[in-house]
Amino acid sequence: MLKQRIITALILAPLVIAGIFFLPFPAFIAAMAAITLLGFWEWTQFVETKSRKLAMAVPVIALLGSLLVIPTDPQALSALASTHKGILLAGGLWWLVAALLTVTYPSSVRLWSNYSFFKHLFGLLTLLPFFWSVLMLRAVNYPDSPYYGAQLVLLVCFLVWAADTGAYFAGKNFGKHKMAPSVSPNKTIEGLVGGAALAVVVTWGLASLMAIPFSSAGSLLTIAVITVIASVMGDLVESMFKRVAGIKDSGSILPGHGGILDRIDSLTAALPIFALLYLWLV
Repeated sequence: MLKQRIITALILAPLVIAGIFFLPFPAFIAAMAAITLLGFWEWTQFVETKSRKLAMAVPVIALLGSLLVIPTDPQALSALASTHKGILLAGGLWWLVAALLTVTYPSSVRLWSNYSFFKHLFGLLTLLPFFWSVLMLRAVNYPDSPYYGAQLVLLVCFLVWAADTGAYFAGKNFGKHKMAPSVSPNKTIEGLVGGAALAVVVTWGLASLMAIPFSSAGSLLTIAVITVIASVMGDLVESMFKRVAGIKDSGSILPGHGGILDRIDSLTAALPIFALLYLWLV
């Protein structure tokens, strides 16, 4: 299993980085749409419908509808029209609600577990803001500096990876206080603090290296810490849905890693929150 994970990661990581930096913008949109649709396909397991293909109708219509209604050219995306801000705000509000559902699990399950409508809605609120936030970040300064937005997307990826790494080592060595034991028994408050500390250092270092400006040191610290917390929530929320659905992995498309959602769960929360704070609020 470990060998499979390493081989898959060694193949996947360069492909992801190459796609972020070198795909023409229309091809980048198509690639992100494909990843999002794969995520939606795996989400149909949480809906617990008799026909997963039929359950895909809702997200497919929603994604295609959003692409028809919302501007996708880099200039419009980087300008943040009201529709773009609305998507980021919806994503931010959803992750606040998702955090409440997670920390109150399992008592919160009775509020939504028997309603397909809510499960569909939660999937849309998880994956659509993720999709659009990646496009918004990738489009920043695109006409003048095509790689600037790619650096922003990569910065968030490294922030999340640093948070995961720091949380693992801090939790393993110092973890005593469980964060959400009913959802993920291995996550601890100490791990969260360690992950946030490493993520702040990595964010500061990469931002300096890639000349990505923040309005102040306080802004960088605020955005990095909140994004780390969001990334942890993304992981916990998917774990909660998998527990309720009675499944271990969201899929098997990535050998040794599970499904697409298993790999991007932290990013589905981190990217919209980072975009909301960096592009608009902070």
